[in-house]
Amino acid sequence: MIEAVRSAMDVSMAKDDNVVVFGEDVGYFGGVFRCTQGLQAKYGRTRCFDTPISESGIVGTAIGMAAYGLKPCVEIQFADYVYPAYDQLTQEAARIRYRSNGDFTCPIVVRMPTGGGIFGGQTHSQSPEALFTHVCGLKVIVPSNPYDAKGLLIAAIEDPDPVMFLEPKRLYNGPFDGHHERPVTPWSKHDLGEVPDGHYTIPIGKAEVRRVGSAVTVIAYGTMVHVALAAAEDAGIDAEVIDLRSLLPLDLDTIVKSVTKTGRCVVVHEATLTSGFGAEVVSLVQEHCFYHLEAPVVRVAGWDTPYPHAQEWDYFPGPGRVGRALAEVMEA
Repeated sequence: MIEAVRSAMDVSMAKDDNVVVFGEDVGYFGGVFRCTQGLQAKYGRTRCFDTPISESGIVGTAIGMAAYGLKPCVEIQFADYVYPAYDQLTQEAARIRYRSNGDFTCPIVVRMPTGGGIFGGQTHSQSPEALFTHVCGLKVIVPSNPYDAKGLLIAAIEDPDPVMFLEPKRLYNGPFDGHHERPVTPWSKHDLGEVPDGHYTIPIGKAEVRRVGSAVTVIAYGTMVHVALAAAEDAGIDAEVIDLRSLLPLDLDTIVKSVTKTGRCVVVHEATLTSGFGAEVVSLVQEHCFYHLEAPVVRVAGWDTPYPHAQEWDYFPGPGRVGRALAEVMEA
């Protein structure tokens, strides 16, 4: 995933001189996760550079640059740190196109490592995607694999409007085996897929069916796609697994087509349950698929607590919890 993200920025910077990359420690150091490693050496300090520790300053500067024709791709070191920039994102970036009657756009991308799994504690493990899906004018992407990460990030950089690009940290450093409730050492041989060289894009707003089935629809994104696939396999249930990839805009057509076919639905995400993005998905399923449902829609998510450092692997929805949810809807 790290190499895919880096390749997306590299390809975009080579293709368009207006693309600039900046954030905390992204220059010489190459980023805390090394996602920008080598970009400053290749493109120079005017196109890949470090900033002070000021998230509002990073995003505010990016907005100004975008209004003048540049295409900033900025990094917030952890998604947990984005809150000082929330005002800039929601009151400025998301509104420029509408406030200016289309005279200005805001082609910025805000990359953020999201979610837990690295024992980072309460301020390095949050999943704040729902805070951005509520904001008209922003686009929100959460990839589940390197191929999608590269194609979607290039598409985001080329998009004329602001995009929040959340990168699951548990998928950064190698294969992730969703069958395990806890981290596996060494990493298992679960392949996250190959990534081609060069330029390609994936349309923003299009989900992908990762597993075809007819008994129940499982809707997930990011790391939870792998957990959902593992849970379906472990439970021996003919589940159809949908990877949303893009939360805003949302591919409602793919969701409705699947749930209409299966009649059952489970929604899985890592973030806190209450007011999580899964609640929006459940509402849409109820509105559009009510007469096809054979059982109530079930959510599997994080606890409604501050992020529990010591219990982080119990907090995550694992294949066991997802499997019990699948059994529940199948028995209803």
